[in-house]
Amino acid sequence: MSYGSDLTDEQWALLEPVFNAPGKRGPKHGPDLRRVVDGMLYISHTGCQWRFLPESFGPWTRVWSQFRRWSRNGTWARALTVLHQVAREAEGRAAATPSMVVIDTHLARGASNGGVTFHDRGGAYGRTKGAKRVVAVDVTGLPVGALVVPASTHENRTSELMLEHLGGQDVTGRLELVLVDRGVTASAARDLSRAHGVEVRRVGWDDKQPVFRPIRHAWRVEVAHGRLGRARRLAKSFENTTISATGWLQVACIATTLRHLSAHTDELGQVLTSA
Repeated sequence: MSYGSDLTDEQWALLEPVFNAPGKRGPKHGPDLRRVVDGMLYISHTGCQWRFLPESFGPWTRVWSQFRRWSRNGTWARALTVLHQVAREAEGRAAATPSMVVIDTHLARGASNGGVTFHDRGGAYGRTKGAKRVVAVDVTGLPVGALVVPASTHENRTSELMLEHLGGQDVTGRLELVLVDRGVTASAARDLSRAHGVEVRRVGWDDKQPVFRPIRHAWRVEVAHGRLGRARRLAKSFENTTISATGWLQVACIATTLRHLSAHTDELGQVLTSA
């Protein structure tokens, strides 16, 4: 049985080298690996609990244990980096890595049975108990990096963590400009600029209005957060650790990028041919 969230052959050809990288002692995974990845994408899209995963994906414990390993060792982040580079090529961008990114956070309310180790109060007046989802997008509007931190984490720190994360993924070679909102203080923006060798620019409106007014380029990250919110697994923050929560956010980013690539099938075929 197939589902709308399943990978196509072309998409699997892109991701298999990331998920099925050989270890020092030979192959690390069984022949069911693609089915396991499909199971994770299914949970991300539908929000079903592990024990309710359809039997067509195999034992739920198999899928769960693999998700846990990949969340811990950074596999999801590497897969997102690969897909983002392909998406930029499909969009006709001149380089595989961006020269500008936009960083913003979204506060997710914590579920009553989740987040016991990291959910705390944050947001306006500290009214919301949950977690902050930090996303960086480029000019295409597609996520290039994603992290989850406790809700009380200041915007200064979230921007710093994201820049460190992007540097670890080797996507900052061309980076010149980073847009952040005014939750980041002016002094912190200057410190981040010096520490990372880029311009960190605070953007926002001086006067507050009751309607949404897009800011050039910065609005793209708001759209990205909205698209990620379609993943039912992200309806609330159900996870008990930031590692697991980050894993699901990155899975949702991967699914968003895959849907974008599905509209560029011809370009995707050219990428696979050239590879």
